[in-house]
Amino acid sequence: MIVERVQTGVRMEKRLVKVLKAFAEYRDMTLGDLLEGIVLHAFEGKTPFSQESLARIRELKKVYGLNLDATVSHRMQESVQRGSAKASTAKAAKKRKARHEQG
Repeated sequence: MIVERVQTGVRMEKRLVKVLKAFAEYRDMTLGDLLEGIVLHAFEGKTPFSQESLARIRELKKVYGLNLDATVSHRMQESVQRGSAKASTAKAAKKRKARHEQG
């Protein structure tokens, strides 16, 4: 099926992304393809993973120290470091803009 894809800049928990990337690599697919499949299954109330896949994911969660589960999905808060990273990014953007304007 032909689809139109868009680039997105979602923010996710770091260890969760590592597990997703590792699982996508294990399945020889892109992270985007994996996420699309998970969401499409979830929209239909279906599980996107076989028992074998769930076992692999449990292993990857151990490797990357991911101890989160669905019970915390709406209670996660970003660490204080996020603010300083955002400030650093904003400073870098201002510097790039200033250099661009100087020509």
